[in-house]
Amino acid sequence: MAGIKKITTARDLLTAIHQIQPVSKPLPGYEDRVVSRFPLGVCMDECYPGLYIGDIGAAKDKAYLTKVGITHVLNTAQGNKFATVDTDNQYYEDVGIKYMGMKLLDIPTANIKQFFHSGADFIEDALATGGKVLVHCFMGISRSATISCAFLMLKRDMSALEALTTLRKNRAIFPNDGFLSQLAELDNNLRSQRQ
Repeated sequence: MAGIKKITTARDLLTAIHQIQPVSKPLPGYEDRVVSRFPLGVCMDECYPGLYIGDIGAAKDKAYLTKVGITHVLNTAQGNKFATVDTDNQYYEDVGIKYMGMKLLDIPTANIKQFFHSGADFIEDALATGGKVLVHCFMGISRSATISCAFLMLKRDMSALEALTTLRKNRAIFPNDGFLSQLAELDNNLRSQRQ
């Protein structure tokens, strides 16, 4: 029927994720030679110009972050419990990296949407000043990917599908079902606001 607008669902987003195979790329900072990520204990990828998604290994390696030119770190898994990362402003103070933390667990019932706007603003501030931002969680696939996706939707006017595709082409992201539902809700809200 003409005029009926399709509503984005978490299932639509999940289907799209499954259809995209990430491109294998060298570890940032080691483009000139083949370096395995595993012995270094660092896993990070540039998923959008200046926006990197990574894991605890990347987040905790200040020397590596400095080498790559990271100016901002957004920890979407702040804490000292299982599957969290225990960093804060003081952790990065000696290397001059700006920090933002979000206390989130990677469970479908977590309210990640409460951080969509503040996370997007932090990333935008980093990029607008010519910086590079690492958005990370424990493994760099769910919480960090969801906040990065929200940034692309809110600040770059992408749909949820476009944002997830952009990120997934560059890293094997896989937000949990609850996070996909919250991204779908954001997508539907933004689409109705932009009409």
